[in-house]
Amino acid sequence: MSPFVYHTSEIPRMPDFLVALRPHTVWVKTPVKLLCTVQGNPRPIVKWYKDGVPVDPLRIPGKYKIENKYGVHSLLICRCVARDTAEYSAVAINQHGTATSKATVTVKSKPSSYSDTMSLKKASTLPHMTEIHASKLEVSLLDRFPVSFGVEGGSISLVCTMVVIPDLPNVPPLAQWYRDGKLLKPSKLVEMALGGGTARLTLSHLAKDDEGLYTLLIFTKDGTAEHSAYLFVSDAAPSTPGAPGAPMSVKAYDINSDYVLVAWKPPNTVNEAPIIGYFVDRCEAGSDTWVQCNDAPVKVCKYPVHGLSVGHSYHFRVRAVNSAGISNPSRKSDKVTALDEAESERLKGTEEERPLEGYVTIPGEPTDVHASEIFKSYVVLSWKPPSPRGRAPLWYVIEKVSGTGAWQRINTAVKLHSPRYPVFDLQDGQKYQFRVYSVNMYGSSEASVPSEPIQKVDEDGVPSAPGKVVATRNTKTSVFLQWDPPKHLKNLMGYYIDGRVVGSKDWFPCNHKPFKHSRFVVHGLIPGESYVFRVQAVNVFGLSEESQESSPIAVEPTLTTPSDPFDITMLSCDGSSITLAWKSPKHCGGSKITAYYVDKHDADNLEWKEVNQAGLTERVCTVGDLTEGNFYWFQVQAANLAGVGLPSAPSESMKCEAWTMDEPGPAYDLSFSEVRSHSLIILWKAPVYTGASAVTGYFVDMAKKGSSDFVTLNQEAVSHCYLQVTGLEEGATYVFRVRAINANGVGKPSQRSEPVCAKALPGTQEIVAGVDEETGDVFLSLEACEICEMSKFVWSKNYKPIGDCPRLAVSVKGRTSRLTFTNPDKDDLGKYSVVVTDTDGVSASHTLTEDALNTMLELSYAIRHPIVPLKHGLSYEILEKGHVRFWLQAVKLSPSVSYRFVVNDKEVTSGEGHKISHDVATGIIQMTVDNFTRSDEGTYTCQINDGKAKTQSSLVLVGDVFKAALKEAEFQRREHIRKQGPHFSEYLYFTVTEDCNVMLACKVANVKKETRFNWYREEEEIVLETPPNFSRKDQGVYKAVLSDDRGKDTSTFDISGKGQFLFPQNCSSASDLVLQCTPEGIRLQCYMNYYTEEMKTVWKHKESKIASSEKMRIGGTAEMAWMQICDPSDKEKGHYSIEISDGVKTYTRTFDLSGQGTQELLILIYFLTCTVWGEPTPEVTWFKNEQEVTSTEHTRVTFDGGKFASLVINKVTPEDSGKYSINVRNKYGGEFVEITVSVYKHGEQIPEPKLGQPKMATPAATPAATPAATPGATPVPPRSPAPPSKTPTPTPSKAQTPAPSLKSPTPASTPASTPVPKSPTPTPKSPTPPRSVKSPTPPRFMKSPTPPRK
Repeated sequence: MSPFVYHTSEIPRMPDFLVALRPHTVWVKTPVKLLCTVQGNPRPIVKWYKDGVPVDPLRIPGKYKIENKYGVHSLLICRCVARDTAEYSAVAINQHGTATSKATVTVKSKPSSYSDTMSLKKASTLPHMTEIHASKLEVSLLDRFPVSFGVEGGSISLVCTMVVIPDLPNVPPLAQWYRDGKLLKPSKLVEMALGGGTARLTLSHLAKDDEGLYTLLIFTKDGTAEHSAYLFVSDAAPSTPGAPGAPMSVKAYDINSDYVLVAWKPPNTVNEAPIIGYFVDRCEAGSDTWVQCNDAPVKVCKYPVHGLSVGHSYHFRVRAVNSAGISNPSRKSDKVTALDEAESERLKGTEEERPLEGYVTIPGEPTDVHASEIFKSYVVLSWKPPSPRGRAPLWYVIEKVSGTGAWQRINTAVKLHSPRYPVFDLQDGQKYQFRVYSVNMYGSSEASVPSEPIQKVDEDGVPSAPGKVVATRNTKTSVFLQWDPPKHLKNLMGYYIDGRVVGSKDWFPCNHKPFKHSRFVVHGLIPGESYVFRVQAVNVFGLSEESQESSPIAVEPTLTTPSDPFDITMLSCDGSSITLAWKSPKHCGGSKITAYYVDKHDADNLEWKEVNQAGLTERVCTVGDLTEGNFYWFQVQAANLAGVGLPSAPSESMKCEAWTMDEPGPAYDLSFSEVRSHSLIILWKAPVYTGASAVTGYFVDMAKKGSSDFVTLNQEAVSHCYLQVTGLEEGATYVFRVRAINANGVGKPSQRSEPVCAKALPGTQEIVAGVDEETGDVFLSLEACEICEMSKFVWSKNYKPIGDCPRLAVSVKGRTSRLTFTNPDKDDLGKYSVVVTDTDGVSASHTLTEDALNTMLELSYAIRHPIVPLKHGLSYEILEKGHVRFWLQAVKLSPSVSYRFVVNDKEVTSGEGHKISHDVATGIIQMTVDNFTRSDEGTYTCQINDGKAKTQSSLVLVGDVFKAALKEAEFQRREHIRKQGPHFSEYLYFTVTEDCNVMLACKVANVKKETRFNWYREEEEIVLETPPNFSRKDQGVYKAVLSDDRGKDTSTFDISGKGQFLFPQNCSSASDLVLQCTPEGIRLQCYMNYYTEEMKTVWKHKESKIASSEKMRIGGTAEMAWMQICDPSDKEKGHYSIEISDGVKTYTRTFDLSGQGTQELLILIYFLTCTVWGEPTPEVTWFKNEQEVTSTEHTRVTFDGGKFASLVINKVTPEDSGKYSINVRNKYGGEFVEITVSVYKHGEQIPEPKLGQPKMATPAATPAATPAATPGATPVPPRSPAPPSKTPTPTPSKAQTPAPSLKSPTPASTPASTPVPKSPTPTPKSPTPPRSVKSPTPPRFMKSPTPPRK
């Protein structure tokens, strides 16, 4: 077959390029034309691509031109720019195949003549690239910074990425940043960075001064590229709740040597109290100490600060004040230096310019005295310095006058160096004139010409309210506002805009720095929410009245045509038709998409032809009447209320060839729901072409954006058309694809999904399951974080749309949709999801479990069948007069509550004998029965109806319960009758006093003068003059009778056999055991309030009970119980205790005599005592060895009552041996008695007494010494805690002498002395004295040793 045969038109042939594309290098702003020649049969269609992307001349009109003349195909690229540098390809297609030709186009910048010259200079050491100016670079902005929001004190960065051609590290683009049209410069608070394809502006420590429109301007070869966005800076939290926001834009004007005028802008007050003034603070540069300049708040946004130091630099700041407190301080002003610029300029001049200064000593007078600032708070005077003024330093003196009064100097405390001065102390309503003197070291000038009369003005200078405010739609999160300026501007600073949600009372600020224009875009609004707005004008006096509110407006995008659909996909082909699918536009244009239109063309005809005349509502279309084997291209347009949008990019070429593969076709319409930080739901639609068998499942593949490495997420195919993907990286972007599978294998993958970022929308809410409090309906609800006018809530169960279902009802109110179950049961279990259309993916899901459903069903039943909750069920109580009250208490009652009482199946109404009432506040319902009798036995029920809620409570009052209630009622009736006359409010009872006296007592009421009171014992009346001291003989039944003409009342008390009622009090008052030496031996004593022999007492020695005997005698007195140990020996060593029982509790007191036996009891203290008598009372003197004894700690001398003289020797030692004597004397004479005391150490031999002397008593040994008593000595045991006796104990012997008489110093105890007269008082047989005799025990409040009897 010859080659010629191949070129005949009859032979089919695939495309072939006879002339291929060739590469081109061109200069910018010049055109380039790519040419190729192709052949084939049938004639091929040529499609042009740029870096694999179809070239569409319609998308950029005038940029590209495609032609096909006589088999020569061309692509013309007009006015090339750097971004046109790419690889271009021509693809020829016919039914027999395809062919491709590729070529590269490179676009370069034209070199200047200077750079051409430099490139030819071989000796040049500078690289050629350093001569490229930044403005010659080609720059395209990519990611741009959005509208941003910051807070005072925080920081923020505005970032813009770009493509720079050529990208030269040493030649970055030239970029400038602007705020509200003013060029920004780097500073401590403003940081700029440019490089690496990024321009960044960082603002640290934000203040409201930083709010405004920020613009990035980049100079390029074609001119400039720029981007602008607004930055909003809100107030930081105030230090005091309710305090205003900080002022802003603090600046210093009119700077002089000792005077500065500070001005600022007022903050916006929305919900705060109005501002009443401002405080101005100053701080010297380099210092952190702020000084308040004004004592009282200034009401205007200007303040003259004077008293500055010449040449010093200052910063200023301002704080706003309202009734709640003081705001945070503003940002400090720029540094200003207190210098007079006019003076500086004068000093810079030459002598020729100042010819007279050297000849002038006294300066001339100032001129042009006037008020430069006039406010109600102050007036600022200004004048021109004198000329000539002389070379000496100059200052000024100011005087004022009001009316015809005398001139008064007003700056007496300071020297003024500046031709400015603020005057504060001017009276309201008066006019003043001012004049100024110039003063220097040589003298004062004449006074200046007085100023015109000046008067303070009222502060009513706020602007009038702005005019009508009109709000229009802008974007889905912003609204465009316009308003009419105020009629009276009055030096307008700008405007504050406030907004509020419709239905809310709380306003919020839309801007935080006065905005100068009468139009504004409010950003940061909730999509779909409705708002109203108002505007206030601002000047130096503050804020104007609010404008009228705008009409409500919903936040919706401006209505435009929709953007183009994309991703046209072939779903199936049968040889004569092709089924297509596509994705909806990314922007619907602010209106619902109503139709889609499909166009097509084939390889023989490049003209697009309509496929459908009527609009399609679904995104799937089957295009018929196609020729098998031909190639076709398709494009889709979307239409909405505004019209038909741009067509999509043409699809890839699709060959009309019947699909016969056994595997299924691709899934399509991939979408996402419930996108969160670490998970999402991917959904898709089943393939149209199923293959040789039904689709059995799907595999889902995932890859990160920009990567082609897909990972299969599910190892086993899922049978449904959705999959929950978990384990995502927060903020990462992913792409997905889906592959269907049937019995024959896995089909071709779907198109890649749109990239999706694993990040939840701001304000995302989840589905809430609950029960309606009024109807009891079980529901699921979702509040959308954004919504628009066209949005719909699409509910699904297990990701299948619910549609019309009698079991479910969908309702929408505002931004909330509710899915209500009409009759929920187990069939309703499953996973429910909802998607909000025409949003950025608002969606959520909730799994309804059986446990959750059962809980909600119980709550639903309780709501639909409500009961009145009760705090207390029906109860009864007996009242005075014998009335019986039946009552119950509900948790809550409404005013419309109704109820009834039923007794024994008969309703009881309020009337005679019954009172029925209720109290809504306390929830109490009650019925009172006045006369409660035996006929009232039975069942009581209270039935309550409160709205839909019902309840009842019953009380069964029968049998013993009823008898008890009846008995109590009758008792209360009798009590009521009794209390009508004199009666006992407390019946007879007994009390025990501290002295252990028993007293019968009662309380009476309702008595009068004539009321009689009588006592009876055993029915015999008794008359008591003094309270009796009860004992056994007083036992019996006592009765008290109270009577008068109104009646009588009786109270009885039986104290027969109740003598033990004193026991508990007495037993508990028992003291510790104490030791007492007696002539017979040792006595252990236990003191108590009152002791009787009837009290149960047990003495024990070494845990063995002691019986009373000659060796150990047991007894007691009225104040104590005691045990006497006669002639103690070592056998009596050990632990002693007494147990006292009151019949309920046993009290134990102990004393330890173990360890050292009786040696512990021997004498450590020695007493010499005697009884003295005389009239007048004699003087007593003690001597030892003829030396007078004084009272010391060792030897204590006492003389009690003028009768008992004692010498007490503590801690006796052998050194205390000697001759002791006592001398008593008064004016009638005296007497002298001697006694010898001998003390021996333990173990020493005591000598036998001499002839004529009685035998000495055998001394007891102590660890220290063994004294031998001589006549008149008393050995005393160691200190014990025994209380002393209440009165001194008299000496048994009572000898009488007419003169001052001295009883021989007889010892109180042991008869081991020399001359001992016989005591006239016999010793009692028993140690227990009668009750009338006081115990020899010292009072209990003393813990000293018991003194001997005197």
